[in-house]
Amino acid sequence: MGVRGLQGFVGSSCPHVCTAVNFKELAERHRSEHPGCTPTVVVDAMCCLRYWYTPDSWICGGQWREYFSSLREFVKTFTTAGIKLIFFFDGMVEQNKRDEWVKRRLKNNREIARIFHYVKSHKEQPGRNMFFIPSGLAIFTRFALKTLGQETLCSLQEADYEVASYGLQNHCLGILGEDTDYLIYNTCPYFSISELCLESLDTIMLCREKLCQSLGLSLCDLPLLACLLGNDIIPEGMFESFRYKCLSSYTSVRENFDKKGNIILAVADHISKVLHLHQGEKKLEEMLPLGPNRALFYKGVASYILPGQKSPWFFQKPKGVVTLNKQVVSMCTDPDSNQKLLIGTDSEFNLEAPMCTDPDSKQEVLICTDPESTQEASICTHPEIKQDPMDTEPEIKQQVTMVSDPEILKVARAHHVQAESYLVYNVLSSGEVECGNSLEDALDRTLPGQAQVYRPVRQRVYSLLLGGSQGGTPSLKLLWLSTEPGIQVRRLDALLACFDLSSLKEELQALESPFQALCCLLIYLFVQVDALCLEDLHAFIAQALCLQEKSTAQLMDLQLDHVDPRAVQLGSLLVRGLTTLVLVNSACGFPWTAADFMPWNLFDGKLFHQKYLQSEKGHAVAVLVEQNRSRLTTFHTLKSIVCKACVKENRPVVSRRHWRAHHSGRWGRQGSSSHRTSSGHSQSGQGQHWRDQGPGSRQHEPDQWRRY
Repeated sequence: MGVRGLQGFVGSSCPHVCTAVNFKELAERHRSEHPGCTPTVVVDAMCCLRYWYTPDSWICGGQWREYFSSLREFVKTFTTAGIKLIFFFDGMVEQNKRDEWVKRRLKNNREIARIFHYVKSHKEQPGRNMFFIPSGLAIFTRFALKTLGQETLCSLQEADYEVASYGLQNHCLGILGEDTDYLIYNTCPYFSISELCLESLDTIMLCREKLCQSLGLSLCDLPLLACLLGNDIIPEGMFESFRYKCLSSYTSVRENFDKKGNIILAVADHISKVLHLHQGEKKLEEMLPLGPNRALFYKGVASYILPGQKSPWFFQKPKGVVTLNKQVVSMCTDPDSNQKLLIGTDSEFNLEAPMCTDPDSKQEVLICTDPESTQEASICTHPEIKQDPMDTEPEIKQQVTMVSDPEILKVARAHHVQAESYLVYNVLSSGEVECGNSLEDALDRTLPGQAQVYRPVRQRVYSLLLGGSQGGTPSLKLLWLSTEPGIQVRRLDALLACFDLSSLKEELQALESPFQALCCLLIYLFVQVDALCLEDLHAFIAQALCLQEKSTAQLMDLQLDHVDPRAVQLGSLLVRGLTTLVLVNSACGFPWTAADFMPWNLFDGKLFHQKYLQSEKGHAVAVLVEQNRSRLTTFHTLKSIVCKACVKENRPVVSRRHWRAHHSGRWGRQGSSSHRTSSGHSQSGQGQHWRDQGPGSRQHEPDQWRRY
């Protein structure tokens, strides 16, 4: 993340760039200098997730009650000091950063493999040095912060650009994050989240002016330096030979600096002593070995230029350069789909973005569209006036979208920006969905990949969002904009149809919150995944019931006998289902409130793990619900609903001991990765579209939208 090598350089070679500060003192000074103006800190939330996640346990699926308490304490501390917080989350992965995104996902896969190797070897959670963020943490943090009354925004491009822009335009106290790109942007001060002491509000301010002084550069030179060193847009190896040429001619090599430090000094020296001589006279491609990477390099430099700013390095618009807003929108497809779309806004491009997976892993690390359907999607363009960073004149660019209705796009965009929805605007605007990493064991072939398990749901959501009322799907205008009586019923019908649970509407509606959402997910999971057994169901239900009366302190004090790798995967599988429910609820017009399926209301990782281990040992249900009669009654009600629904689908939920007795320990039907792709059948192969009896669809109701 950020500029390659800059964090280490600042820490080891330029410590004076880092200044100890106190937010309370800064806020007091700000109030005296700007009477009537509330000191505001812009928070890059994605950089802060590791800092916020303070619970000791992270491997079991997440300690969500503890995490919520941690966020509440964070907000309270700043509020007490009279400081307003504005939180920004990444809402899009820009195409020019897609390669870097893929590299990080593949790196995560390798880290996950090491985690499971450790768990299998030691039967315990690894140390914090192997910490991996629980699945869904970024998504649910948005809702937690909104629940806490905080202004929470989701970006329409890379969040760091919007954070820097907001901080500059609103004269904020500063930016709180952990990304060296904030040393490059010419914006308000940048503070480190990793150095923050919440109790005292002491932290470190990284001063870009002092960095410039150390390097002999001006602020407007920093974007050029960042791109020559490598960042999320410019691959590190692109200018490697150039950097070594700078180092070989650099006459002030410092013996007390490491090689990377001297390279940074050498490149900065080249900018100040060579490039400055011809600034404004020669184009960058005449002074630097840009070659075929010219357009990408200009994009990289321009990505740091905030609204209202200009760069002296852009004295004219180079011919043939594809500018920031004329990017190709290439769409790769899911292998389960017969659909292949290719969209280009510039005639010289003809590219397809492939689905990229790690051959040694069952995780999908890049699904650029994931349309997963055979339907046709309408692709429309809308003119937008954009200011090009290399030109002084605005020009009209085309925004490529997947739907033609501007009113629907406007509503989706508003929900996206306000962090009220999840992925809906991404699908409608660009046809892209990212399936990130979660804790699942690539070597465990008894459980299917988590992204695959929820693929049928995503397929129905795409049909709802992009289908244009095909097959009787309700229109988005009806679901999103209608105020007619009974519209909430129609929205709930759409949500249940996405999970293929329309026939269970009455049973689910009879349940209290949050057990409607829990049962919805459990029925879907147990119909889809044959490898799930009765003991798993008992653990899922028992933990949700016991959680309702547990305090945060009680959950913190829970101790596990050992950590089971299968239980680790099941915890992540359920939480990933909750994130899928956020998507479905958003697409269907919010039939349920967010509180109905927030993890701190129905899931705790350690508590689930405890119930799983007890259930595996054969403990009675009364023990699982901690000898509470009321819980026991509710337990049997929920279990009955799930089991009856599964029997209807010719998928009886049986004990693992039953499978062991009859299948010699192999209890996933039809072999490894067994999950259902049609009613009453279990397959490992590719599914079809739901209209053609596809994944998860039922023989007795072939068209899930016919009721409309």
